[in-house]
Amino acid sequence: MMDEQTKTQFKWKFYRLTIEINIIVLLVAVSVLVFFIVHSSYTLLLICGLLVLASVIALDFSRKYHETKAWLDVNAVKEDESEKNPSQ
Repeated sequence: MMDEQTKTQFKWKFYRLTIEINIIVLLVAVSVLVFFIVHSSYTLLLICGLLVLASVIALDFSRKYHETKAWLDVNAVKEDESEKNPSQ
């Protein structure tokens, strides 16, 4: 079992990833809505800006996802070892 501090760390890492993926989805959805609803000379610029922002956040999400996965693998190994050797 994970101790409380490790669980809390994982919980916060998971919350951050969840918020980032939600922001990415919202930015893409808003850019689609802007494409269909807003008819202005700045529409294309706004859409490009939203999609660039979504791409930057997606790159950060990908990096953080892989870091969190590696962190979880390390902590899962510690958990497996402690279950095999309960005397430690």
